[in-house]
Amino acid sequence: MTIDWSAFAVVVIAAFIAAGSLVTLFSLALRVGDAPGAPRRIGSLVLWGLCVLVVLFGIFLIVPALHTPFGL
Repeated sequence: MTIDWSAFAVVVIAAFIAAGSLVTLFSLALRVGDAPGAPRRIGSLVLWGLCVLVVLFGIFLIVPALHTPFGL
């Protein structure tokens, strides 16, 4: 049995990038939403929405049944 180290490295790098971007979006949403004002509130909600999209995309990539129409 052999390990494809280049594929493993791609997975590790992608995981670090995804985790870093999710943490950055989350912290920005908290920081922006902490200040008063309607535009900041809207910006915070947009950042929260991006966090949700990143998580849902990760779930989509992990679950193979979601790759086909209607999970069949």
